[in-house]
This record gives sequence, structure tokens and C-alpha cells, in this order.
Amino acid sequence: MELIYEKSVPGRKGVKLPASDVPTAKPLDPALRRNKAAELPEISELDAVRHFTNLSRRNFSVDTNFYPLGSCTMKYNAKVLENAAALFAPFHPATAILPGGEAFCQGSLGMLHDLGSLLAEITGMDEVTTQPLAGAHGEMTGILLVAAYHAAKGNKAKKRYVVVPDSSHGTNPASAAIAGYEIITIPTAPYGDMDLELFKAAMNDEVAAVMMTCPNTLGLFNPHIKEIADIAHSFDALMYYDGANLNAIMGKVKPGDVGFDVIHVNLHKTFGTPHGGGGPGSGPVGVKKSLIPFLPTPRIVKEGNGRFSIETARELSIGRTANFFGNFGVMAKAYAYIIMLGKAGLIQVSEQAVLNANYIKERLKKYYDLPYDMTCMHECVFSASKQAENGVHAIDIAKFLIDKGYHPPTVYFPLIVKEAIMIEPTETESKATMDAFIEVMIEAAQQAETDPGSFAAMPLTMPVTRLDETKAAREQNVCCAG
Repeated sequence: MELIYEKSVPGRKGVKLPASDVPTAKPLDPALRRNKAAELPEISELDAVRHFTNLSRRNFSVDTNFYPLGSCTMKYNAKVLENAAALFAPFHPATAILPGGEAFCQGSLGMLHDLGSLLAEITGMDEVTTQPLAGAHGEMTGILLVAAYHAAKGNKAKKRYVVVPDSSHGTNPASAAIAGYEIITIPTAPYGDMDLELFKAAMNDEVAAVMMTCPNTLGLFNPHIKEIADIAHSFDALMYYDGANLNAIMGKVKPGDVGFDVIHVNLHKTFGTPHGGGGPGSGPVGVKKSLIPFLPTPRIVKEGNGRFSIETARELSIGRTANFFGNFGVMAKAYAYIIMLGKAGLIQVSEQAVLNANYIKERLKKYYDLPYDMTCMHECVFSASKQAENGVHAIDIAKFLIDKGYHPPTVYFPLIVKEAIMIEPTETESKATMDAFIEVMIEAAQQAETDPGSFAAMPLTMPVTRLDETKAAREQNVCCAG
């Protein structure tokens, strides 16, 4: 397919504007003006529409392909959520900062306040801020809250460490390190969770927090989680919940009930909002009562008469962490998702996600190594180590799947599994879709035995075939994008 610049014809225009009837403003300083026309493609409107429409058809998306991206919960996103969010478009809560603006956007402020209450109920927390713009941003906000809590108690210098399992998302130790903490990493035990005895040995009075994903990135729920929380609290350490995998347990377990003090929730994963490619994201943070004084401002307050107002002053607050109240459109969709499903629906989401993942695990474990062969939650982690003996690696199987019309699962994560292939079908995929995917995965395993050399050039059917990914990372060239 030609680049849009290659379709350019000198003098061709897509739009002809009428003569301006606005008085000419004072000319710009010549030093600020370009000395030649911008080198933009010159094409007709029809050619521009066709070019970008055809480009869009080459994309993988959850609307066009099965997207089993482990640890990311790429579920189908009901279009009714888009329609619901559009209803709020004229009433963005940012207008509350204008004179009389609070009266104009009471509905939007009320929706955000109600969403915070719903998320607090789902997670077992006491209050929620919607400001963070993504999961990692929520993590950073949560760790800053932890730091503020310890500082208020006079323990800022004493609390030096944050404990993380070696299976954690990489943003966990990164967020803690940015906040000034040193990291203590606890290995995974043969039973697939953070080694409890090594954790006990590592805990001390200098630990500020323990960051955990539960279920973890192996898709396993830690049966010792309440004991871990009790141990952490005995050293005045706070428990941080990485909410990336909440899709597996919402309606079944409240993180706050098993000892967590602060949590971020990935609205763009768990509550039906499209994500990927850099956004849009939303990572609200919920806290227990002891952390409420430190939450970011501004804050939405519901007054006795039912009216919503903005509180901007809070003495111990960590301050603003994002623009106003975060990604409003994402939150409107998440709110509609929760209201649409209700309690029973959210429970069914978790149950179906777990059922689907275990179905795939059982169907494929004959063909791929399964390092932790036990009941999983919403995702299952295989290893391509068996195929690697023939020179076919996890990345090769990923490229094979692209040729078959499937977005690849997450590969090489978690890092503790060699040749990892992490599959998350979500609750929205049908058995027929999963069966078709399973057959392709079986075909890949069989071809890895009979014709391992065929994987080297895959994918063969895409506009861009096999790349030198190391070179692409080191010598990025994005100037020629269509």
C-alpha cells in the first residue's frame, strides 16, 4: 500500500474554503513564519477517506479479532457504553471551575461521585479518587499516599523499602522506586505464589508497603493473602493492591476485606472501556479510612441538600495528580457498565472469565508446558519450552497466530516463566471462538514438530512481515508511517 505522500499530486485539493470575511489580524513577526509551504500531501477528500479507511482495515482490534492479551483484559466493549458517555459530552466536569460552573455540571459531578462510591463498594475501600489516568499512574498515586501516611506519623526516614513478588508487573517496583523506596523482591514458591517463608524473613520495621497483584500474573489466587496482610500490618506496613486482575474476582472477593489498604482499579480493563496503543486509560485509587486525609484534591463533596461541590483545600493531601478528575469519558463508560450489569452481572463476569481461562488451560496443556498446573483464575500461563527444543520460540508462535487472524497473547511475561505464553480469553468470548483459537494453537504446536523452520519468516500475510525487532527498538524510524 502506498504512503499518503506517494499519492500526492501537486495542486490537488480536498477542500476549497470561501474567502475570509474576518478582518486581517496584525501580521506575525516574519521570524515566526515559515518561508515555504508545509510539505503536506496534496490529495482529494475522497482519496484521503479511502486511504485512512483502508489503513484501518489492516488493524487488529477487539471488534475484528480475538484478542487474548494476558494481563490486559481486552474484553469486548459494548457500543451502548459509547452512547452513554456521549450523553455527558456537553457537561464535562471541568466546567465546574468556571463562574457558576458547578450548577451547570451537577449531573457529571454526581456521576463521578457515584462511580467512586460504587468502586469503593466493589473493592472494599472507604473512599476513591478518580484522578489517575492509567494503572501505572494509579500505582504512583497509591505509593505517594503510602509515603504521605508514613511521613505524617513521623516515620518517613525509617520506612525505606517496598516488598514485591518476582511475578509482579514491572510498574510495581518502578512506581515504588520513583517514590524513593528501595525494592525487596520475594521469589515465587513452587506452588505459584510469593514464597510465604521468604516473605516472613524479609519483613521488618523499615518496610513501608507490600505491593501485590491477587490473583497474580500467573493467574493464581494467593491462599495466604490474609496472613500476608496481617504480617505486613504488624510491622506498620501498608498493603497495596494492583488492580490489573480485578476482572477475576469482582463480586466474589473485596480486596479491602482481606487486608489491602490501597488499590488502583484499571477501569480500561475491568469495566469495559477500549484501551491499548497508549490509551485511553483510567486508574482510580481507593483507600481505607487511615489514608483518606492524603487523597488528591480537588475532591467532589456531596452536601446535605444533595448538591455537589468542589473541595480544593485539604491540609495533608498529596495535591493534584492529574487534570481535574481524570479521563472523564472513560469513567462515564465504566459507570454505565457497572449500572448496566449490576451486582449479579459483575459476579457473572468474573465466573465466566475464570471458566473460560480454565477451559483453554485444560484443552492446551497436552501441547504446551504448563509450569503451574492448577486451577487458574482469569488467565493461564503456558511455556513454549517444549517447542523451543526444536527452535520454535514463544515469539514465533505469536507470529504464527497473526497469520491465522488472531492477535497474539502476551509472550515472555511473567518473566519467571521461560518462553511464557499468557492467555486471557475474558468473559466475552464464546466457546466457538475459543475452540477455533485452541485448534490454531494445537496446529502451531504440531507444526513446530514437523516443520520448525517454517516459522522463521512469519507472519507472511501482513503488509509488514518479519522484522528485526532488536534493530527496530534500537534504531526507531517512525517518519514514514502511512
